Amino acid sequence: MPPKIKYNTFLTLAISCSLLLVSILCTISKFSSQVTANNKEKMRTDIESLWIFALGSKCKSFTSINSICFVLFILILWLVMNIIYWSHPGGPAWGKYKWRKNSAGLASFNINNYNNIDHLQVSKPIPGPRGFPFIGSMNLMSGLAHRKIAAMAEACQAKRLMSLSVGETRVIVTCNPDVAKEILNSSVFADRPVKESAYRLMFNRAVGFAPYGVYWRTLRKIAAAHLFCPKQILASQAQRSQIATEMVAMFQLGGRDIIRVRDALKLASLNNMMCSVFGRKYNLDCSNSETEELGKLVNEGYDLLGLLNWSDHLPWLAELDPQKIRLRCSQLVPKVNKFVSRIIDQHRAQSADVEHDFVHVLLSLQGSEKLSDSDMIAVLWEMIFRGTDTVAVLIEWILARMVIHPQVQSKVQNELDKIVGESRAVTESDVSEMTYLPAIIKEVLRLHPPGPLLSWARLAITDTTVDGYHVPAGTTAMVNMWAITRDPDVWADPLEFKPERFVNRAETLDFSVLGSDLRLAPFGSGRRTCPGKILGLTTVTFWVASLLHEFRFGPIDNNSPVDLSEVLRLSCEMDNPLTLRVRSRRAQQKIMPNNCN
Repeated sequence: MPPKIKYNTFLTLAISCSLLLVSILCTISKFSSQVTANNKEKMRTDIESLWIFALGSKCKSFTSINSICFVLFILILWLVMNIIYWSHPGGPAWGKYKWRKNSAGLASFNINNYNNIDHLQVSKPIPGPRGFPFIGSMNLMSGLAHRKIAAMAEACQAKRLMSLSVGETRVIVTCNPDVAKEILNSSVFADRPVKESAYRLMFNRAVGFAPYGVYWRTLRKIAAAHLFCPKQILASQAQRSQIATEMVAMFQLGGRDIIRVRDALKLASLNNMMCSVFGRKYNLDCSNSETEELGKLVNEGYDLLGLLNWSDHLPWLAELDPQKIRLRCSQLVPKVNKFVSRIIDQHRAQSADVEHDFVHVLLSLQGSEKLSDSDMIAVLWEMIFRGTDTVAVLIEWILARMVIHPQVQSKVQNELDKIVGESRAVTESDVSEMTYLPAIIKEVLRLHPPGPLLSWARLAITDTTVDGYHVPAGTTAMVNMWAITRDPDVWADPLEFKPERFVNRAETLDFSVLGSDLRLAPFGSGRRTCPGKILGLTTVTFWVASLLHEFRFGPIDNNSPVDLSEVLRLSCEMDNPLTLRVRSRRAQQKIMPNNCN
């Protein structure tokens, strides 16, 4: 096997270098000794110098030159070993694992069974880039990581499964829907690798990062039963409708026709989650200290979780905190605790006849489901954190595509006019009758998935096999959904924006994005799929329908085309916030500002 021969060649070279180093250091030691006796005495001194390497603390003749030689020997040996690790396909983290595995095999190997030595390397290496010594392919994880990883998988001819090293972390990545399904639906990959920033921001006690087990299943059950169930989604319909009306009013007030939409969308998303989780209701066009404070906390959390933390992959950097992530987390968490604790205390003091929200649900839990205050804070904080970002990011991408493709915008507005008419506002029951709008949303999810690497990776609990390759426990697995959705072997004309691909000849939708088909699964699949995906899609579809029913969106001018450049934070956002021209589609009605008191 060529990979094995190449790896053994490196091993032989390293051993030869080590023996050569020992010989050189012995010669240096001989010339540094102060012995003036005959040749026999010199030979005895040379032997003593060799013992210095093992028993330096007990040898009286351990000179400064010997000490320097010993340190140099250890340093060079360390460098040689790291080069051996780096030479393995996938880079240093995989090479270190392979070396230790083979060393353990050699330790228990029976010399009488020499002919069976090939059993020490029964697993073929997963193809992948070596990267750089020590850090591996950590450079691929910065910037637009999904694009870099896709290009590397193509270069390595490893789109089905690629190995790489991110510092000392072993990683596998797939750009293939079949292998993605194998990973995401496997019970072996039911855990998450917990980043230091996530741990310090308390997310290890929330649904997203909690270890797979009883506690995690309890949280999922609570969220599914009381926040994301169909009954609760239907019950919050009036809330979403009110926020949609306020967004339309914000776009109409003041006579402005050029709007930066991101600010309004994030405020609407934050208010929606504040109402669902905390029971707080605010008007979008009225500023208040509570939403402003929470917005700042959420933005800081996005920055911290979206950063590539070197300390997660190079543990020896942890105490140095070179990126100041630990410091920033320690400054943010007390503010989050204070904010959420205040709301929990207010709910405890309320009377029993008050309309219940998710905080009341958590406070009412009893028995094995009862949560401590610290766990409640973590769960509530995550609900706000995760529910605000994705909705706003996705709607911004949708509106950008409407500006770039005016014919698509006209077609969906014709569908809205046919179903809704012009005399009333859109309702969620209207949206359920539409086919072209959901197709547009699916096409935007295909080209601009908010989590191109499915946001948070999976962790192998035990040794397993993926696509015929051995994957050891502790390996991080990632799915490059961005690469899958742009693969010409999976999609026809993958770079073209064609919502029609999701509408069949009977003019009905026939493609699910909820995780059953891994050609397009922006919310993940399996045990760790996003629990709020149906609520998120319902909100996005209704709000987009409301905006498109009322307004025509266009570029600022003919010389300012929409910039689709990306920036990857926690989600993949537009690098330059979308600014567009807004025109009312019907006679503008005078809208009175809401009373903020």
